[in-house]
Amino acid sequence: MSSSSGSNAAGKSGRAPLASAPRPGAAAQPGPATSARSGTAARTAPRPVKSAPAPAKSSRPAGSTKGLVRPAPRPRVRRARLVVSKVDTWSVLKLAFLLSVALGIITVVASVVLWIVLDLTGMFDGINELLGMLGGAGGALNVKDFLSLGQIAIFATIVSVVNVILLTALSVLAALLYNIAAALVGGVGLTLTDD
Repeated sequence: MSSSSGSNAAGKSGRAPLASAPRPGAAAQPGPATSARSGTAARTAPRPVKSAPAPAKSSRPAGSTKGLVRPAPRPRVRRARLVVSKVDTWSVLKLAFLLSVALGIITVVASVVLWIVLDLTGMFDGINELLGMLGGAGGALNVKDFLSLGQIAIFATIVSVVNVILLTALSVLAALLYNIAAALVGGVGLTLTDD
């Protein structure tokens, strides 16, 4: 009677009893599964819980961790002793030519800019007045007649071309002299180290 009333009560409430819904993949275990007389939900036997293995205790005390972590080794500073025994004259010629051309361009541009700045500040007029005072009334000269912008640019260009030729020739001559001296007494010693 009690089991039928329990099933009727479960049918009326719309919920299935806990015992009638088996877990998927759960195997039936032997033992006291249900009590038919009481009509209550079945109690499953508790599964044994596997305990995690205890961590292995170190024989060293907890406070001393010096030996556990090794410090990173210091990088060794490498040194190389080199001697410049010979200089390639062709590479010296190319490098000296390029640097002297750059210096010549800087000379031309700087001279033109300097002339423009002197003209804008009125420096040429001041020089003309000074020369007029020194030379008397009849000795008035105009500096711009002798130092015009075109003449300054041409003069700076000629000086730059001469500098290119001279600097290139002197650099090659210095390289040849260094090679002769290095063959006699040894070259310049260099010591290279890693940072």
